[in-house]
Amino acid sequence: MSHSNNATEQVLRSSGVDVRKCMRCGKCTATCPAFDEMEYHPHQFVYMVEKGEIEKLAASPSIYKCLSCFACVDRCPRGVEPAKVVEAVRLAVIRQQGQNHMKSDDIPALLDEDMPQQLLVSAMRKYSK
Repeated sequence: MSHSNNATEQVLRSSGVDVRKCMRCGKCTATCPAFDEMEYHPHQFVYMVEKGEIEKLAASPSIYKCLSCFACVDRCPRGVEPAKVVEAVRLAVIRQQGQNHMKSDDIPALLDEDMPQQLLVSAMRKYSK
């Protein structure tokens, strides 16, 4: 990730989110189904982007725990869209050469007969931009 200021600008531009609208009420986090899995929660993500802590977020496994279900977006009383911030950070990371979270060689080990193929397609789209 490049200089923190540039990284912050990139995430803000890519997400289209005005992080300053967040009042840190925590409603987004309260509705997040992946809450228990995340090191940083949706409201923390928004605040950390506002403070320019992109490097810290980029290194966190939390960016891969977000389900992109947009429950946090629906719940926000101020129209802040935390999931879009998470996706923008994840996108910035995986666009760096060799930083994809999932590679096609990883797929065979993940397969089982009950897994819908759509899940694999969605995962590849989400983790390999």
